[in-house]
Amino acid sequence: MSPPLTFLYAPADRPDRVRKALESAADVVLADLEDAVAPARKDEARANVLELLGSVSRPVQVRVNHPSTPWHEADLATVASLPLEVGVRLPKVESPEEVRAVAAAVPGRALHPLIESALGIERALEIATASPRIASIGLGEADLRSDLGVSDDAGLTWARSRVIVAARAARLSPPAMSAYVNVRDLEGLAVSCRAGRALGFRGRTAIHPVQLETIRAAFLPTPQEVSRAREVIARVAGATAAGVGAIALADGTFLDVAMVEQARTVLSLAE
Repeated sequence: MSPPLTFLYAPADRPDRVRKALESAADVVLADLEDAVAPARKDEARANVLELLGSVSRPVQVRVNHPSTPWHEADLATVASLPLEVGVRLPKVESPEEVRAVAAAVPGRALHPLIESALGIERALEIATASPRIASIGLGEADLRSDLGVSDDAGLTWARSRVIVAARAARLSPPAMSAYVNVRDLEGLAVSCRAGRALGFRGRTAIHPVQLETIRAAFLPTPQEVSRAREVIARVAGATAAGVGAIALADGTFLDVAMVEQARTVLSLAE
């Protein structure tokens, strides 16, 4: 299967939006019990999650509240009542112990920690390897910007790369980018996605369905990339059949194992 590229948040206290997200073209739906839900509506949001996600046939994650909040345990109890296919998105993670505590509370479920502070960035690899149930890690950039006191993307470059490297070191899939909050600025979203892709991100979270097509287009390989990937695979197959060790493309570029793996990734996305 092609790796997911689009992840759509929906506030769980708005069942209409959750239903719309479930019917959308998003690869993964993120039902939110955390920041998008006011304290007075947390109980209602949990009830909606139980009703709407009790039987799911597509990838879904539930973002729960942090352990420091009064809603965390009830959130986990709600998730524990859902099908095992529903993953857990953990906000503001700063230690591997937080991850292991959630893994114990909802055993057998995929975990998706979000790193949103300077301390979390410093412990990124520890967090990424805290449990065999971790399926991905990601950044929560709004809180990270506040914690670091930065106002533009340049101040986040090192933190973004740190999380990408940690994910790779932990043998996880490349992380998805954090949400682009201006839903009307699709051109800016596309530019931002291309910059993130160049850093090593794969895919992005969205806060509105209108963003999905732009995100997908930015992270799908171009026709030129697909053509080159096919050439790489064809050259490798031909050289193997002929018993040739050194392989070069038509432009003179010699191939190595990393280039072949990259070509396979490009083709899996294109298909």
